[in-house]
Amino acid sequence: MSERRVLGVWLLAAWVALMGCSKSGGDPKTDEKTAGKPPVAVEVTKVAAADIAEGVDVVGSLSAKFVTDVKSEYTGVVTDVYVNEWVTVKKGAPLVRIDTREMEILSQKAKAAVEMARANLLQAEVARKRANREYDRLLKLKEYGLVTQQNLDEGQTETEAAAARIEAAKAQLRAAEEDFQHTQTRLSKTTIRAQTDGVVSFRGVNVGDLVGEMGSAKIMFRIIDPRILELTVAVPSTEMAAVNVGQSLTFSIDALPGRSFSGKVMFINPMVNEADRSVKVVAEVDNHSGQLKAGLYVKGRILTGNRAGVLRIPRASLLSWDVVEKRGDVFVAEGESVKRRTVRTGSVTGDFVEVTSGLSLAEKVVTRGGFNLKDGDRVSILPAGGG
Repeated sequence: MSERRVLGVWLLAAWVALMGCSKSGGDPKTDEKTAGKPPVAVEVTKVAAADIAEGVDVVGSLSAKFVTDVKSEYTGVVTDVYVNEWVTVKKGAPLVRIDTREMEILSQKAKAAVEMARANLLQAEVARKRANREYDRLLKLKEYGLVTQQNLDEGQTETEAAAARIEAAKAQLRAAEEDFQHTQTRLSKTTIRAQTDGVVSFRGVNVGDLVGEMGSAKIMFRIIDPRILELTVAVPSTEMAAVNVGQSLTFSIDALPGRSFSGKVMFINPMVNEADRSVKVVAEVDNHSGQLKAGLYVKGRILTGNRAGVLRIPRASLLSWDVVEKRGDVFVAEGESVKRRTVRTGSVTGDFVEVTSGLSLAEKVVTRGGFNLKDGDRVSILPAGGG
């Protein structure tokens, strides 16, 4: 009986001890919540206002604005080629010469025809002078009754005929001179010359080639002017209202890292591309320095305007970011804790994102350490650049 009492006392003491532990928070999770997590080390940045240049980000490629494809107007065999690819040429410089023997024969014949026509004109003028003198003589004889009216009429007819022969000779001379000039023009075209200053970017002819065939699409040379280039880019139709002729376009190329170039919008296509709903925009780029090359791929930005006092935060502070919906989440430091907050975003400039709503000037957003945080966690703010 005494053993049963001892066992009962022991069970009662164990139950009291268990209840005491439960009330004192013996559960580790409950203890952690009661005691609280240790502060999380984070870095923060104050929301700042800045003046920004608004723009539209674009990509595109450079091309030569002035391109000349050289062909032959005269059919013949190439006898001489004076330039190679990549050579700089001036307007009027000879590029190639075509066999001229046949054309020289035609030119000589045309020249002989001109000389013959001039001789015929001289003969006609002499004949008219003789006819005029004869007619004057008949008029004087008529006064003395020594010629008949018929003789006088015949003399007048002869003067008119002589004048007509002169006009015919003049017409023949003009025709011969035009034919000679035509042959000279064709002869001059057998030496093909550069029509503009530039660089020979392509050569497609060699000595012995037959050129100038009717309907041939073959080009002999391509000359580009590298001093002025065109930058063709595609602008999303949602942004086209902000783009206007005359706006500046800044861009960079991978071939020259760290360098920035600029151009000016010169043309905006009035039609939208149905495939991707974009608008073709062409900018003119001054390239007198020769650093840029046609065909290069570029990344740029069309500057559409400037705004002052725009609130911005670093991209790194965004926990999530829906670019299409322009919405993201950040942690805002409030005293010794943080609150997760949804903000509305705007334009992007480099590593900074505009905040249109959800934050106020000088509020602190977490830029480093946010992956360890939950809403309401305590934080320890490190100095800028801290570990």
